[in-house]
Amino acid sequence: MSQTAELDALEARFTADIAAAADLKALDDIRVAALGKKGEVSLKMRALGGMSPEERQVMGPALNGLRDRLGAALDARKSALEDAALNAALASERVDVSLPARREPAGSLHPVSQVMEELAAIFADMGFAVAEGPDVEDDFHNFTALNFPAGHPARDMHDTFFMTPDEGGIAKLLRTHTSPVQIRTLMGSKPPVRIIAPGRVYRCDWDQTHTPMFHQVEGLVIDRETHMGHLKGCLIDFLSAFFETDEVEARLRPHHFPFTEPSAEMDVRYERVGDAVKVGSGDKWMEILGCGMVHPNVIRACGLDPEEYQGFAFGMGVDRLAMLKYGMPDLRPFFEPDARWLAHYGFSPLLQANLATGLS
Repeated sequence: MSQTAELDALEARFTADIAAAADLKALDDIRVAALGKKGEVSLKMRALGGMSPEERQVMGPALNGLRDRLGAALDARKSALEDAALNAALASERVDVSLPARREPAGSLHPVSQVMEELAAIFADMGFAVAEGPDVEDDFHNFTALNFPAGHPARDMHDTFFMTPDEGGIAKLLRTHTSPVQIRTLMGSKPPVRIIAPGRVYRCDWDQTHTPMFHQVEGLVIDRETHMGHLKGCLIDFLSAFFETDEVEARLRPHHFPFTEPSAEMDVRYERVGDAVKVGSGDKWMEILGCGMVHPNVIRACGLDPEEYQGFAFGMGVDRLAMLKYGMPDLRPFFEPDARWLAHYGFSPLLQANLATGLS
């Protein structure tokens, strides 16, 4: 038998074996037997060195062609076997999604989301709308329009995440409070205005009670006849609804905020019960939010006449409210992917917060 006839017989045998391979393991054994280091085709190619130039001129191209054709046949059969295995798996692992769930959903609503829902329900009952704005702000909306003078400590790099100025030289930053939403609302609408602005805010801080990103809700009321009595009454009603008690005792202490004048911090009487607090009893006072009458410069920066319009604003940390009401001792686990923590402190997503049946 001539050498070329021998190669033809070798190709026919391996081609038949490849076509008959039942699985990937059998196919790989055929590949090793044909094209492995000690495979039949590989051994014949090694023998080319002992042939005459005339024989190599014939056998070299013939062996290379045989190797390429067997390799292509192996690849094609491997692809076919993989497709068949995938189709078999899909057929055997099919899930009927129309069947009822085997158990109730195991997911939980994060305490921050729960408190956001509670705040929205409380203030909606008072006639407030929910307003939102971008997390990335400019200096005007975050500082200048809110009466922050140049050089104010809050502009310092230690407090604010500044970004590289864009091509127009405008510096962006991550908002340090949700007050820019108030500015955007006032500049885009005409009083009376009554909104709350919940959302994420960012500051350079990280410890047991501070995180670089946290959640805040601020409120704004602008009208022609609004005063501190309205502010205090609104906040006491909020605290009573949020902590679900009629025994709320609060006091306002003078404070300073650039965007309000006069400004105050509100304290509530409380006692600690375990990790949570009980508002309305005890002999301790706890600062819970900042507030005040909107500064005339802020009203003027929004294109309104402070001689005609006035109002009040307040702001509080949503994460802190959740800690106080539901007894979380540390703020940092709020942002950690711990399913056990969420299972312990989470809420059922099927129970919507409302004032009729109870917030929580």
